[in-house]
Amino acid sequence: MNATHVEKDGKAPYYYVPSNSPHPIRTSLSLLLMFFGAALWVNSMFPGRWMFIIGVISLFVSLFLWFGEAIRESERGLNSQRVDHAYRWSMAWFIFSEVMFFSAFFGALWYAREITTPMLANLEHQHLLWPGFIAEWPNFGPGGVVEEFKTVGPFWLPTINTALLLTSGLTLTISHHALRANRRGGAIFWLALTVILGFTFVACQAYEYMHAYADLNLRFDSGIYGSLFYILTGFHGFHVIVGATILTVILLRMIRGHFTAEHHFAFEGAAWYWHFVDVVWLGLYLYVYWT
Repeated sequence: MNATHVEKDGKAPYYYVPSNSPHPIRTSLSLLLMFFGAALWVNSMFPGRWMFIIGVISLFVSLFLWFGEAIRESERGLNSQRVDHAYRWSMAWFIFSEVMFFSAFFGALWYAREITTPMLANLEHQHLLWPGFIAEWPNFGPGGVVEEFKTVGPFWLPTINTALLLTSGLTLTISHHALRANRRGGAIFWLALTVILGFTFVACQAYEYMHAYADLNLRFDSGIYGSLFYILTGFHGFHVIVGATILTVILLRMIRGHFTAEHHFAFEGAAWYWHFVDVVWLGLYLYVYWT
């Protein structure tokens, strides 16, 4: 079935199957080029940096074309209730994979703090491996192998960022309720405020990174604490950028008149993703900054 097969009564087909598309293979090749270039770049090999940049640009172009086609399919009425269910299940499983992704790094942080650090300080390991190792968190390795640094506390930027994200979750929920009540103006206003709060969070985190690097001497190679701090907060920041970008696209679509009170899964899927980002940050805020 191709894009022209729509029932005579104007309803969407039972299950719309799009025609052959070059977007999946283009996106896959872009990702391959991006990651291969990144591997060469971190090893100071030419032309890694340029391969990475070209891969990123190609990825964004591929996704722009692919998502644009999906939007046109939706606006032409090709997505039936069955397709809507498929979208919902796909988004749910995607978020589940993201939960597992962050769980791995939270688990690594817990293992380093609660298992590895005490274990390396017992008498057997002190005698055989690292004499004088002290079981404290964060640690600087045996004999101060890691250059001394200071940790990032919860005050004040992390707490401000927590307030920003929690507020953005509230404004997004208000926007959703306004859309369901067919109050498009209110939905646009609260969604725009959500986008502003999201990008403000990113700006605050960028400032926090500069402060940590320049004033606290906290770097990616500052032992297990430094590496996990930047991996966890960095990947979360990347997810915030992605989520805020998605919400920006949803905002532009809403301004153009897309979505109805009954059919707006693109909005709901973006909202699910944003609330997931909020929950992950709460875990980071409590486990990384407070303890």
